Amino acid sequence: MQEGVIFDILRQGLWVATMIATPILTAALISGVTVGLFQALTSIQEMTLTFVPKLAAIVLVYWVTMSFMTTTLVDFFQQEILPLIAGA
Repeated sequence: MQEGVIFDILRQGLWVATMIATPILTAALISGVTVGLFQALTSIQEMTLTFVPKLAAIVLVYWVTMSFMTTTLVDFFQQEILPLIAGA
């Protein structure tokens, strides 16, 4: 196997990982900024106030985008990884 093929598969794998992680990270960012702004405006400094809404947003977005994530990973595996393993 040539180096170019390995680097191309790694590049595509990183892109797939970025596509899969983006919805969850975006939800965590938006909920974190919202809760942080709320804490700054009300002077409430409770640690669970930052953790619970962020966790709820992450779980909700994960549940909604689970089929997209699964389809993306399966397509990448079937189109890129399996042919390399099979030697085609």
